[in-house]
Amino acid sequence: MPPPIEAPSSKKRKSTKNSGAPSSKRRAVAEEDGFAETLSNVQELENQIAESRKYYNNIATLISMLNVEKSAKNPELAVAVSLCRVFSRLMAAGNLSESSRDAENEKIVVAWLKERCAEYQRALLLIIREADTTSQVTALTLSMRLVKEYITHIPGADSAIWSGLFKDIFEALIEARDGQDVRSEFVAKFMKEYEDIRYQTFGQIAEYAAVRRKPDTIETLISLLSACDDVPPAEYEFDFDDFFAKPDPTNKRLRTVHGHKRRAQEAWLAILRNNLSQAQRKALLRIMVHNIEPWFTRPELLMDFLTDSYNEGGAMSLLALSGLFYLIQEKNLDYPQFYAKLYSLLDADLLHSKHRSRFFRLLNTFLASTHLPATLVASFIKRLSRLALNAPPSAIVVIVPFMYNLFKSHPTCTFMMHREVRDKKLAAELEAEGMDDPFDPNETDPIRTNAIESSLWEIETLQSHYHPNVAAIARIISEQFTKQAYNLEDFLDHTYQGMVQGELGTGEKPLRKTPVVEYQIPKRIFTDRLLQEDGDLDSGPGSFMRGLWDFSS
Repeated sequence: MPPPIEAPSSKKRKSTKNSGAPSSKRRAVAEEDGFAETLSNVQELENQIAESRKYYNNIATLISMLNVEKSAKNPELAVAVSLCRVFSRLMAAGNLSESSRDAENEKIVVAWLKERCAEYQRALLLIIREADTTSQVTALTLSMRLVKEYITHIPGADSAIWSGLFKDIFEALIEARDGQDVRSEFVAKFMKEYEDIRYQTFGQIAEYAAVRRKPDTIETLISLLSACDDVPPAEYEFDFDDFFAKPDPTNKRLRTVHGHKRRAQEAWLAILRNNLSQAQRKALLRIMVHNIEPWFTRPELLMDFLTDSYNEGGAMSLLALSGLFYLIQEKNLDYPQFYAKLYSLLDADLLHSKHRSRFFRLLNTFLASTHLPATLVASFIKRLSRLALNAPPSAIVVIVPFMYNLFKSHPTCTFMMHREVRDKKLAAELEAEGMDDPFDPNETDPIRTNAIESSLWEIETLQSHYHPNVAAIARIISEQFTKQAYNLEDFLDHTYQGMVQGELGTGEKPLRKTPVVEYQIPKRIFTDRLLQEDGDLDSGPGSFMRGLWDFSS
């Protein structure tokens, strides 16, 4: 029988534990020592390359130490920075340029250096696509440094670098994994700072968007292009001087506002030709007037996009209004059915839309002309008053001042508020039997709705609205028009929540006095006297109410 196996003592277990993996503090010290050793080796290799050409093979060693082939997600950034310094010195010294007078072995060396530089560039692009944010930003900075060194020190490399290396950098930025931060870095540090980079980026966006792309890619292009919202004024003509690299003197478009606008126009048109989603179309329409149209040398090219969006109806039409009106006002766009289409937008959903304030600002501009026919303006007034019957209080407080301003601008429409019937027989008949509203709500042409023959009975109905603010503001239609006009901005941003808070005293305007609901609080609702008057105590409704009272007590 074998002897029993003794269990190891606790002291042995403790020593075994101590002899295992090192502590976190030791690991940190070891990693720090390893990084310092790597940095020292990299610096030594770099110094040797700077000393003599015989150490050019160290470049291949450094590229292998970059560790991109195994995993681009965890590159050695110190090695990447060192390689950037190496190639920058070689370009500045002319070692990456060859001439016809060079010997054959010299040409071989230059070709080899160019291959290593291209290999290094591919590694940086891979880091931009796949690495973490810090590595992506570092790789972007190093890549742009190479672009500058190429253009500065290598003769004739201008066009080749913009269409080659810079194009690859741009595509890597667009297709980068979780690349929002690196794209923001590119916009802030390069695209907005330097005229030549912005000019070339516009061209790359136009070329990249010309191919059918996925919606996510188009979204990235839109965000990148819309970030350039500062359109250079016309007086900057031939006065651009913020260049990232030495500009080509033969490229005159690079130095003109017109040239930059042409590039931006091509980029936007390339995006608009793609199959955009509803959300993307709405996003573009929101920034159309301020961010997109100023870049166009020919804004009329946006006509098809805007008219298609305007004809789509709903929120899309509301968003397309401002851009379309800009073309009508500034570029003499012919849109004969503009007011008919505008009238059709006044539907039940309008006053509940989040774009309501935007629409009323534009509608106020569209109807401001005193040369509009009174029948047309009356149709808008009548349609708004009809919609006010089912509108939220925050919308009604906009409609009534808006109608007040229209009556002041178009006095002929005031017949809708007060029309005296001179025929006594007809007046007696109307008093006895009433009349049918001549307004035709189903008519799509605002000239033919007969609204001018109708009245604003809807607004008088709103004078009994449950909300006191709505009832008070509806009464201005029945009073004398002593005010010249109302400022619509005072009413456009009202919300139902804000109005309720104002009534409850929790808003900006406190209550002057507490409202009285009941001067005496009753002790009970149903009394014996009430039950006796309602019916017999033993039968009928009275007995039922008495039963409820007995049950509750």
